[in-house]
Amino acid sequence: MGKVPKDRDYVLCGIAGESFEQLFPQAKRVGKAFPVYLLDIDGEMCEVSLARRERKNGRGYRGFQVEFDETVSIEEDLFRRDTSMNSMALELPEEILIDPYGGREDIEKKMIRAVSVHFTEDPVRALRAARQAAEHGFAIGKKTFGFMASCADELREEPQERLFHEMKLALASERPSIFFRCLQEAGLLSVVFPEICHLIGKIQPAAFHPEGDAYEHSLLVLDKVARETESLVARFSGLVHDIGKGVTPEEMLPHHYGHEEKGKEVLGRWNRRMALPKQWLNAAHFVIAQHMRAPRLEKPGKIVDLLLAIEKGPMDFSEFNAVIRADHGTLPDYLRHHERYLSGILSVHGSDCPEEIKGKAIGTWVRNEQIRAYQKLADNKKEDCT
Repeated sequence: MGKVPKDRDYVLCGIAGESFEQLFPQAKRVGKAFPVYLLDIDGEMCEVSLARRERKNGRGYRGFQVEFDETVSIEEDLFRRDTSMNSMALELPEEILIDPYGGREDIEKKMIRAVSVHFTEDPVRALRAARQAAEHGFAIGKKTFGFMASCADELREEPQERLFHEMKLALASERPSIFFRCLQEAGLLSVVFPEICHLIGKIQPAAFHPEGDAYEHSLLVLDKVARETESLVARFSGLVHDIGKGVTPEEMLPHHYGHEEKGKEVLGRWNRRMALPKQWLNAAHFVIAQHMRAPRLEKPGKIVDLLLAIEKGPMDFSEFNAVIRADHGTLPDYLRHHERYLSGILSVHGSDCPEEIKGKAIGTWVRNEQIRAYQKLADNKKEDCT
């Protein structure tokens, strides 16, 4: 694909673990269920594993019987993997491509295809296929979508941290919306991310949201934020900014009164299930609470309060502004030129307060002076424009 690999993994065939350890005593064994070693190769710590074959004998990703010995071939090892693009190897030192399952051809076709029905033996592979589609802009084959759909029951029992890991990687992709769309097409979105699935069909006023329902709008905002910033905090916040609309009663549609407060509750339930990173959670709460009012603020005092809240908050201005711009198409002046206004506001200090003002009154004086500083800068800007 012309991309620089993030790491190098090695698999050994025709050798037992004991023999490898004698040849490379510096290798550190890290695998418990099967031999995996860390070894310095050309100045880089790499994983070296023995070729293995697997047989499903239980549920989930731990329900496998693993066999590894010198009789396991590279083709058997590759057969147990998820998709054809991940089922290739280079034989060293000649770098001869070993591609028994058509991975190279699938890459050329930009197609994600399961190697075999063994794909379903680890249900999280369904998320991995959707994530690969988002990362590379590839399509998923019809048969593979069927395999993904069959993972639904076991996905309900999977550790939530595995599901979160795939979502995190997908959010880092160029078009993260593809991840959620693929899961929806496979019938898995309601199983894995019900909060996002509940946005489907929640219509909105067409004059403000010609793109369609709250689901389409949220994915559109997500991709817009992704084009502007690599911040996963901003991307996740953009994804969930309207998450409260998923619980809007049908009789209220197309309006979503109070969806900000509902959004905080929905996000709280998601967090209790999946344990989101604290910064993600705090930033998303902040965006949910502020995304509707931020573009509409006019009173200087409220603007000052929000500028200070962002400055002290869980996300920086570039992250917050990326979400607001993606949601509303533009930014209000005070956010577009926040550096100018914030410098004026922060130039006010309690030490400058007149001596006769004491106690809590100092705080009132500081706030009033901050508002006055903002207003002066805003008035000067208006004069400059005229």
